[in-house]
Amino acid sequence: MSSEADLDADIKALSTLSEHPDLYEEFAKMGCVGSLVSLLSHGNTDIVIDAIEIINELTDEDVEAEQEQWDSLVDALLEADLLNLLYENILRLNEDIESDRAGIYHVLGVLENLSSRPSIVSRMGKDTQLLIWLLSRIQKPEPSVSQNKQYSAEVLGILLQSSPTNRTKLISTDGIDTLLQLLSPYRKRDPEKGTEEEEYVENLFDSLTCCVDDREGKTKFLEAEGIELCFIMLKEGKMSRPRALRLLDHALGGPDGGRCCERLIEAAGLKSTFSLFMKKQDNEATEHLLGIFSSMLRSLPANEAPRIRLLAKFVEKNYQVPERLIQIRRDYASKVVQVDKEIKAERASSSAEEREERADEWLSRRLDAGLFVLQTIDVILAWLVAEDDGARKKIRSLLADRDETLNDVKAALQGSFPLLRERSLS
Repeated sequence: MSSEADLDADIKALSTLSEHPDLYEEFAKMGCVGSLVSLLSHGNTDIVIDAIEIINELTDEDVEAEQEQWDSLVDALLEADLLNLLYENILRLNEDIESDRAGIYHVLGVLENLSSRPSIVSRMGKDTQLLIWLLSRIQKPEPSVSQNKQYSAEVLGILLQSSPTNRTKLISTDGIDTLLQLLSPYRKRDPEKGTEEEEYVENLFDSLTCCVDDREGKTKFLEAEGIELCFIMLKEGKMSRPRALRLLDHALGGPDGGRCCERLIEAAGLKSTFSLFMKKQDNEATEHLLGIFSSMLRSLPANEAPRIRLLAKFVEKNYQVPERLIQIRRDYASKVVQVDKEIKAERASSSAEEREERADEWLSRRLDAGLFVLQTIDVILAWLVAEDDGARKKIRSLLADRDETLNDVKAALQGSFPLLRERSLS
Protein backbone atom coordinates (compact mmCIF):
# COMPACT_ATOMS: atom_id res chain seq x y z
CA MET A 1 0.00 0.00 0.00
CA SER A 2 1.33 3.42 -0.92
CA SER A 3 2.38 5.67 1.93
CA GLU A 4 0.90 9.14 2.24
CA ALA A 5 4.26 10.59 1.18
CA ASP A 6 4.18 8.45 -1.96
CA LEU A 7 0.61 9.51 -2.69
CA ASP A 8 1.54 13.14 -2.25
CA ALA A 9 4.43 12.75 -4.67
CA ASP A 10 2.20 10.98 -7.21
CA ILE A 11 -0.39 13.75 -7.02
CA LYS A 12 2.22 16.46 -7.49
CA ALA A 13 3.57 14.58 -10.52
CA LEU A 14 0.12 14.84 -12.11
CA SER A 15 0.34 18.63 -12.05
CA THR A 16 2.26 18.53 -15.33
CA LEU A 17 -0.46 16.50 -17.10
CA SER A 18 -2.41 19.67 -17.90
CA GLU A 19 0.48 20.64 -20.15
CA HIS A 20 -0.09 17.46 -22.19
CA PRO A 21 -3.84 17.20 -22.86
CA ASP A 22 -3.05 14.82 -25.71
CA LEU A 23 -2.56 12.22 -22.96
CA TYR A 24 -6.02 12.74 -21.42
CA GLU A 25 -7.69 9.94 -23.37
CA GLU A 26 -4.97 7.45 -22.52
CA PHE A 27 -5.01 8.60 -18.90
CA ALA A 28 -8.73 7.80 -18.78
CA LYS A 29 -8.42 4.45 -20.60
CA MET A 30 -5.77 3.24 -18.14
CA GLY A 31 -8.14 3.79 -15.20
CA CYS A 32 -5.96 6.50 -13.70
CA VAL A 33 -8.83 8.95 -13.51
CA GLY A 34 -10.75 6.61 -11.23
CA SER A 35 -7.69 6.28 -8.98
CA LEU A 36 -7.36 10.05 -8.80
CA VAL A 37 -11.01 10.54 -7.88
CA SER A 38 -10.81 7.77 -5.27
CA LEU A 39 -8.36 9.96 -3.35
CA LEU A 40 -11.28 12.23 -2.51
CA SER A 41 -12.32 9.55 -0.03
CA HIS A 42 -8.92 9.52 1.70
CA GLY A 43 -8.79 10.12 5.43
CA ASN A 44 -6.08 12.76 5.13
CA THR A 45 -7.72 15.99 4.03
CA ASP A 46 -4.41 17.37 2.76
CA ILE A 47 -4.30 14.57 0.18
CA VAL A 48 -7.96 15.18 -0.66
CA ILE A 49 -7.33 18.88 -1.24
CA ASP A 50 -4.29 18.18 -3.40
CA ALA A 51 -6.34 15.78 -5.52
CA ILE A 52 -9.15 18.33 -5.94
CA GLU A 53 -6.62 20.98 -6.93
CA ILE A 54 -5.22 18.67 -9.63
CA ILE A 55 -8.72 17.97 -10.98
CA ASN A 56 -9.33 21.72 -11.07
CA GLU A 57 -6.13 22.23 -13.07
CA LEU A 58 -6.85 19.39 -15.50
CA THR A 59 -10.36 20.63 -16.29
CA ASP A 60 -9.55 24.35 -16.43
CA GLU A 61 -10.58 26.20 -19.59
CA ASP A 62 -7.03 27.51 -19.98
CA VAL A 63 -5.79 23.98 -20.74
CA GLU A 64 -5.31 23.74 -24.50
CA ALA A 65 -7.25 20.51 -24.88
CA GLU A 66 -9.35 19.48 -27.84
CA GLN A 67 -13.02 18.94 -27.02
CA GLU A 68 -12.69 15.15 -27.41
CA GLN A 69 -9.72 15.08 -25.04
CA TRP A 70 -11.50 17.17 -22.41
CA ASP A 71 -14.68 15.08 -22.78
CA SER A 72 -12.83 11.80 -22.30
CA LEU A 73 -11.31 13.06 -19.06
CA VAL A 74 -14.56 14.56 -17.74
CA ASP A 75 -16.63 11.49 -18.63
CA ALA A 76 -14.20 9.36 -16.64
CA LEU A 77 -14.36 11.78 -13.70
CA LEU A 78 -18.15 11.64 -13.64
CA GLU A 79 -18.18 7.86 -13.97
CA ALA A 80 -15.98 7.72 -10.87
CA ASP A 81 -18.70 9.62 -8.93
CA LEU A 82 -16.81 12.91 -8.79
CA LEU A 83 -19.85 15.12 -8.12
CA ASN A 84 -21.02 13.24 -5.02
CA LEU A 85 -17.48 13.07 -3.66
CA LEU A 86 -17.08 16.82 -4.14
CA TYR A 87 -20.30 17.36 -2.19
CA GLU A 88 -19.14 15.05 0.61
CA ASN A 89 -15.92 17.02 0.89
CA ILE A 90 -17.45 20.47 1.03
CA LEU A 91 -19.40 19.20 4.03
CA ARG A 92 -16.24 17.75 5.50
CA LEU A 93 -13.85 20.67 5.03
CA ASN A 94 -13.71 23.42 7.66
CA GLU A 95 -13.25 26.90 6.21
CA ASP A 96 -11.87 28.17 9.49
CA ILE A 97 -8.72 26.27 8.51
CA GLU A 98 -6.76 27.96 5.73
CA SER A 99 -5.93 24.76 3.82
CA ASP A 100 -9.55 23.59 3.97
CA ARG A 101 -10.67 27.01 2.79
CA ALA A 102 -8.40 26.60 -0.23
CA GLY A 103 -9.91 23.16 -0.78
CA ILE A 104 -13.41 24.63 -0.98
CA TYR A 105 -12.13 27.18 -3.48
CA HIS A 106 -10.78 24.37 -5.69
CA VAL A 107 -14.10 22.51 -5.45
CA LEU A 108 -15.84 25.64 -6.72
CA GLY A 109 -13.27 25.85 -9.50
CA VAL A 110 -14.05 22.28 -10.60
CA LEU A 111 -17.80 23.04 -10.61
CA GLU A 112 -17.24 26.11 -12.75
CA ASN A 113 -15.04 24.16 -15.17
CA LEU A 114 -17.59 21.35 -15.54
CA SER A 115 -20.44 23.80 -16.08
CA SER A 116 -19.27 24.40 -19.65
CA ARG A 117 -21.27 21.27 -20.51
CA PRO A 118 -25.03 21.91 -19.95
CA SER A 119 -25.86 18.27 -19.24
CA ILE A 120 -23.45 18.28 -16.30
CA VAL A 121 -24.97 21.49 -14.95
CA SER A 122 -28.42 19.89 -14.81
CA ARG A 123 -26.93 16.80 -13.23
CA MET A 124 -25.39 18.89 -10.44
CA GLY A 125 -28.83 20.13 -9.46
CA LYS A 126 -30.71 16.90 -10.00
CA ASP A 127 -28.37 14.22 -8.65
CA THR A 128 -26.54 16.06 -5.86
CA GLN A 129 -27.16 18.63 -3.14
CA LEU A 130 -24.51 20.98 -4.53
CA LEU A 131 -27.06 23.61 -5.52
CA ILE A 132 -28.58 23.67 -2.04
CA TRP A 133 -25.12 23.90 -0.49
CA LEU A 134 -24.29 26.90 -2.68
CA LEU A 135 -27.50 28.62 -1.62
CA SER A 136 -26.62 27.93 2.01
CA ARG A 137 -23.01 29.10 1.58
CA ILE A 138 -23.93 32.51 0.20
CA GLN A 139 -26.05 33.14 3.32
CA LYS A 140 -23.20 32.49 5.76
CA PRO A 141 -22.60 35.62 7.87
CA GLU A 142 -19.10 37.05 7.50
CA PRO A 143 -17.44 40.30 8.67
CA SER A 144 -16.73 41.01 5.01
CA VAL A 145 -17.57 38.99 1.92
CA SER A 146 -14.85 36.37 1.47
CA GLN A 147 -13.49 34.97 -1.76
CA ASN A 148 -15.33 31.69 -1.25
CA LYS A 149 -18.65 33.39 -0.53
CA GLN A 150 -18.31 35.47 -3.70
CA TYR A 151 -17.23 32.45 -5.74
CA SER A 152 -20.16 30.41 -4.41
CA ALA A 153 -22.54 33.13 -5.60
CA GLU A 154 -20.82 33.16 -8.99
CA VAL A 155 -21.06 29.39 -9.43
CA LEU A 156 -24.69 29.44 -8.29
CA GLY A 157 -25.44 31.99 -10.97
CA ILE A 158 -23.77 29.83 -13.62
CA LEU A 159 -25.75 26.75 -12.60
CA LEU A 160 -29.03 28.67 -12.66
CA GLN A 161 -28.45 30.39 -15.99
CA SER A 162 -27.53 27.13 -17.72
CA SER A 163 -30.32 24.85 -16.48
CA PRO A 164 -34.11 25.21 -16.14
CA THR A 165 -33.98 22.16 -13.84
CA ASN A 166 -31.70 23.98 -11.43
CA ARG A 167 -33.90 27.08 -11.48
CA THR A 168 -36.95 24.98 -10.69
CA LYS A 169 -35.16 23.34 -7.77
CA LEU A 170 -33.95 26.64 -6.33
CA ILE A 171 -37.37 28.27 -6.73
CA SER A 172 -39.05 25.33 -4.98
CA THR A 173 -36.78 25.77 -1.94
CA ASP A 174 -37.73 29.45 -1.44
CA GLY A 175 -34.51 30.52 -3.13
CA ILE A 176 -36.17 33.65 -4.57
CA ASP A 177 -37.02 34.90 -1.10
CA THR A 178 -33.48 34.10 0.09
CA LEU A 179 -31.88 36.04 -2.76
CA LEU A 180 -34.13 39.03 -2.14
CA GLN A 181 -33.27 39.02 1.56
CA LEU A 182 -29.57 38.94 0.73
CA LEU A 183 -29.99 41.88 -1.66
CA SER A 184 -32.18 43.91 0.68
CA PRO A 185 -29.26 45.55 2.57
CA TYR A 186 -28.07 47.00 -0.74
CA ARG A 187 -31.27 48.93 -1.43
CA LYS A 188 -29.49 51.99 -0.04
CA ARG A 189 -25.92 50.88 0.67
CA ASP A 190 -23.34 50.33 -2.05
CA PRO A 191 -20.53 47.78 -1.71
CA GLU A 192 -17.05 49.20 -2.11
CA LYS A 193 -15.90 49.20 -5.73
CA GLY A 194 -13.46 46.50 -6.82
CA THR A 195 -14.19 44.24 -3.83
CA GLU A 196 -15.41 40.68 -3.46
CA GLU A 197 -18.62 42.16 -2.06
CA GLU A 198 -19.32 44.09 -5.26
CA GLU A 199 -18.96 40.93 -7.35
CA TYR A 200 -21.09 39.04 -4.83
CA VAL A 201 -23.96 41.51 -5.22
CA GLU A 202 -23.66 41.34 -9.02
CA ASN A 203 -23.90 37.55 -8.85
CA LEU A 204 -26.98 37.69 -6.61
CA PHE A 205 -28.73 39.95 -9.09
CA ASP A 206 -27.74 37.64 -11.96
CA SER A 207 -29.16 34.61 -10.17
CA LEU A 208 -32.41 36.35 -9.35
CA THR A 209 -32.79 37.81 -12.84
CA CYS A 210 -32.56 34.45 -14.59
CA CYS A 211 -35.02 32.89 -12.10
CA VAL A 212 -37.75 35.48 -12.74
CA ASP A 213 -37.73 34.55 -16.43
CA ASP A 214 -39.59 31.38 -15.40
CA ARG A 215 -43.29 31.31 -14.54
CA GLU A 216 -42.82 29.95 -11.02
CA GLY A 217 -40.00 32.39 -10.46
CA LYS A 218 -42.30 35.30 -11.26
CA THR A 219 -44.90 33.94 -8.84
CA LYS A 220 -42.38 33.59 -5.99
CA PHE A 221 -40.94 37.01 -6.83
CA LEU A 222 -44.37 38.56 -6.37
CA GLU A 223 -45.03 36.65 -3.14
CA ALA A 224 -41.72 37.84 -1.71
CA GLU A 225 -42.53 41.48 -2.64
CA GLY A 226 -39.68 41.67 -5.11
CA ILE A 227 -41.41 44.40 -7.14
CA GLU A 228 -41.59 46.61 -4.08
CA LEU A 229 -37.92 46.07 -3.22
CA CYS A 230 -36.93 46.98 -6.77
CA PHE A 231 -38.77 50.30 -6.50
CA ILE A 232 -37.02 51.15 -3.27
CA MET A 233 -33.74 50.52 -5.12
CA LEU A 234 -34.85 52.68 -8.04
CA LYS A 235 -35.57 55.56 -5.67
CA GLU A 236 -32.74 55.23 -3.17
CA GLY A 237 -30.07 52.94 -4.60
CA LYS A 238 -26.98 53.70 -6.64
CA MET A 239 -25.27 50.49 -7.65
CA SER A 240 -28.53 48.61 -7.18
CA ARG A 241 -30.63 50.94 -9.36
CA PRO A 242 -29.66 49.70 -12.86
CA ARG A 243 -29.68 46.11 -11.68
CA ALA A 244 -33.13 46.49 -10.16
CA LEU A 245 -34.32 47.98 -13.46
CA ARG A 246 -32.95 44.97 -15.36
CA LEU A 247 -34.62 42.65 -12.85
CA LEU A 248 -37.98 44.36 -13.35
CA ASP A 249 -37.63 44.10 -17.12
CA HIS A 250 -37.16 40.33 -16.86
CA ALA A 251 -39.92 39.89 -14.26
CA LEU A 252 -42.48 41.72 -16.40
CA GLY A 253 -41.41 40.09 -19.65
CA GLY A 254 -42.68 36.98 -21.39
CA PRO A 255 -46.14 35.44 -21.66
CA ASP A 256 -46.40 34.99 -17.87
CA GLY A 257 -45.49 38.54 -16.90
CA GLY A 258 -49.01 39.95 -16.68
CA ARG A 259 -49.38 39.68 -12.92
CA CYS A 260 -46.02 41.39 -12.40
CA CYS A 261 -47.17 44.20 -14.71
CA GLU A 262 -50.28 44.66 -12.60
CA ARG A 263 -48.27 44.64 -9.38
CA LEU A 264 -45.97 47.35 -10.73
CA ILE A 265 -48.99 49.62 -11.13
CA GLU A 266 -50.45 48.61 -7.76
CA ALA A 267 -47.10 49.50 -6.17
CA ALA A 268 -47.29 53.01 -7.67
CA GLY A 269 -44.43 52.19 -9.99
CA LEU A 270 -45.64 54.10 -13.04
CA LYS A 271 -44.42 57.44 -11.73
CA SER A 272 -40.93 56.09 -11.01
CA THR A 273 -40.45 54.31 -14.32
CA PHE A 274 -41.80 57.17 -16.47
CA SER A 275 -39.79 59.76 -14.52
CA LEU A 276 -36.64 57.74 -15.13
CA PHE A 277 -37.48 57.43 -18.81
CA MET A 278 -37.83 61.19 -19.24
CA LYS A 279 -34.37 61.75 -17.74
CA LYS A 280 -31.16 61.10 -19.64
CA GLN A 281 -30.12 57.47 -19.08
CA ASP A 282 -27.39 55.24 -20.42
CA ASN A 283 -28.36 52.91 -23.25
CA GLU A 284 -28.81 49.87 -21.03
CA ALA A 285 -31.21 51.62 -18.64
CA THR A 286 -33.17 53.07 -21.54
CA GLU A 287 -33.50 49.66 -23.15
CA HIS A 288 -34.78 48.08 -19.93
CA LEU A 289 -37.35 50.86 -19.49
CA LEU A 290 -38.52 50.31 -23.06
CA GLY A 291 -38.79 46.59 -22.32
CA ILE A 292 -40.95 47.33 -19.27
CA PHE A 293 -43.29 49.60 -21.26
CA SER A 294 -43.58 47.06 -24.08
CA SER A 295 -44.39 44.25 -21.63
CA MET A 296 -47.10 46.25 -19.90
CA LEU A 297 -48.73 47.22 -23.20
CA ARG A 298 -48.69 43.60 -24.30
CA SER A 299 -49.89 42.03 -21.04
CA LEU A 300 -52.34 44.41 -19.34
CA PRO A 301 -56.00 43.64 -20.24
CA ALA A 302 -57.85 46.10 -22.45
CA ASN A 303 -60.32 48.55 -20.93
CA GLU A 304 -59.31 47.73 -17.36
CA ALA A 305 -58.02 50.21 -14.81
CA PRO A 306 -54.31 49.23 -14.90
CA ARG A 307 -54.12 49.66 -18.69
CA ILE A 308 -56.05 52.93 -18.60
CA ARG A 309 -53.61 54.28 -16.00
CA LEU A 310 -50.68 53.16 -18.14
CA LEU A 311 -52.03 54.84 -21.30
CA ALA A 312 -52.65 58.04 -19.33
CA LYS A 313 -48.93 58.25 -18.52
CA PHE A 314 -48.09 58.09 -22.22
CA VAL A 315 -50.37 60.99 -23.17
CA GLU A 316 -49.91 63.34 -20.21
CA LYS A 317 -48.16 66.72 -20.54
CA ASN A 318 -49.02 67.08 -24.19
CA TYR A 319 -47.59 63.70 -25.24
CA GLN A 320 -44.05 64.28 -23.96
CA VAL A 321 -43.40 60.52 -23.73
CA PRO A 322 -44.10 59.85 -27.44
CA GLU A 323 -41.79 62.78 -28.25
CA ARG A 324 -39.06 61.14 -26.23
CA LEU A 325 -39.75 57.78 -27.91
CA ILE A 326 -39.38 59.31 -31.38
CA GLN A 327 -36.16 61.04 -30.35
CA ILE A 328 -34.65 57.78 -29.10
CA ARG A 329 -35.96 55.99 -32.19
CA ARG A 330 -34.03 58.33 -34.46
CA ASP A 331 -30.82 57.78 -32.51
CA TYR A 332 -31.07 54.01 -32.89
CA ALA A 333 -32.37 54.17 -36.46
CA SER A 334 -29.31 56.15 -37.60
CA LYS A 335 -27.02 53.44 -36.22
CA VAL A 336 -28.99 50.64 -37.87
CA VAL A 337 -29.01 52.53 -41.20
CA GLN A 338 -25.23 52.83 -41.12
CA VAL A 339 -24.73 49.14 -40.40
CA ASP A 340 -27.27 48.20 -43.07
CA LYS A 341 -25.34 50.23 -45.63
CA GLU A 342 -22.14 48.42 -44.69
CA ILE A 343 -23.82 45.02 -44.90
CA LYS A 344 -25.44 45.87 -48.23
CA ALA A 345 -22.01 46.67 -49.68
CA GLU A 346 -20.56 43.43 -48.29
CA ARG A 347 -23.42 41.41 -49.73
CA ALA A 348 -22.91 42.94 -53.16
CA SER A 349 -19.34 41.66 -53.24
CA SER A 350 -20.13 38.23 -51.78
CA SER A 351 -21.05 34.96 -53.42
CA ALA A 352 -24.32 33.21 -52.60
CA GLU A 353 -22.43 30.75 -50.39
CA GLU A 354 -20.64 33.54 -48.51
CA ARG A 355 -23.96 35.36 -47.98
CA GLU A 356 -25.42 32.22 -46.45
CA GLU A 357 -22.40 31.72 -44.18
CA ARG A 358 -22.41 35.33 -42.98
CA ALA A 359 -26.18 35.67 -42.40
CA ASP A 360 -25.90 35.14 -38.63
CA GLU A 361 -22.96 37.53 -38.38
CA TRP A 362 -24.88 40.26 -40.22
CA LEU A 363 -27.96 39.77 -38.07
CA SER A 364 -25.79 40.01 -34.95
CA ARG A 365 -24.29 43.28 -36.19
CA ARG A 366 -27.74 44.72 -36.82
CA LEU A 367 -28.89 43.73 -33.35
CA ASP A 368 -25.75 45.21 -31.80
CA ALA A 369 -26.46 48.44 -33.66
CA GLY A 370 -29.90 48.58 -32.04
CA LEU A 371 -32.37 46.78 -34.30
CA PHE A 372 -34.09 45.00 -31.40
CA VAL A 373 -34.39 48.25 -29.44
CA LEU A 374 -35.76 49.98 -32.51
CA GLN A 375 -38.37 47.27 -32.89
CA THR A 376 -39.28 47.54 -29.19
CA ILE A 377 -39.87 51.28 -29.58
CA ASP A 378 -42.01 50.65 -32.63
CA VAL A 379 -44.06 48.03 -30.76
CA ILE A 380 -44.81 50.74 -28.17
CA LEU A 381 -45.65 53.27 -30.86
CA ALA A 382 -47.91 50.76 -32.62
CA TRP A 383 -49.89 50.13 -29.42
CA LEU A 384 -50.29 53.87 -28.83
CA VAL A 385 -51.41 54.49 -32.41
CA ALA A 386 -53.95 51.69 -32.13
CA GLU A 387 -55.39 52.76 -28.78
CA ASP A 388 -55.37 56.54 -28.64
CA ASP A 389 -56.48 58.90 -31.40
CA GLY A 390 -54.52 61.79 -29.93
CA ALA A 391 -51.38 59.69 -29.72
CA ARG A 392 -51.83 58.58 -33.32
CA LYS A 393 -52.06 62.17 -34.50
CA LYS A 394 -49.05 63.24 -32.42
CA ILE A 395 -46.86 60.33 -33.56
CA ARG A 396 -47.72 60.96 -37.22
CA SER A 397 -46.81 64.60 -36.79
CA LEU A 398 -43.50 63.78 -35.08
CA LEU A 399 -42.56 61.29 -37.78
CA ALA A 400 -43.43 63.76 -40.53
CA ASP A 401 -40.77 66.15 -39.22
CA ARG A 402 -38.21 63.82 -40.84
CA ASP A 403 -40.38 62.74 -43.77
CA GLU A 404 -41.20 59.47 -42.00
CA THR A 405 -44.57 57.75 -41.78
CA LEU A 406 -46.18 54.89 -39.90
CA ASN A 407 -45.00 52.66 -42.75
CA ASP A 408 -41.47 53.11 -41.44
CA VAL A 409 -42.65 51.81 -38.07
CA LYS A 410 -44.28 48.86 -39.80
CA ALA A 411 -41.07 48.10 -41.74
CA ALA A 412 -39.00 47.99 -38.58
CA LEU A 413 -41.49 45.67 -36.91
CA GLN A 414 -41.24 43.34 -39.89
CA GLY A 415 -37.44 43.32 -39.58
CA SER A 416 -36.87 44.96 -42.95
CA PHE A 417 -35.78 48.34 -41.65
CA PRO A 418 -34.71 50.17 -43.66
CA LEU A 419 -32.67 48.72 -46.54
CA LEU A 420 -32.39 44.96 -46.28
CA ARG A 421 -35.44 42.82 -46.88
CA GLU A 422 -33.82 39.40 -47.25
CA ARG A 423 -35.40 36.72 -45.08
CA SER A 424 -32.04 35.72 -43.62
CA LEU A 425 -31.73 39.18 -42.04
CA SER A 426 -35.31 39.58 -40.88
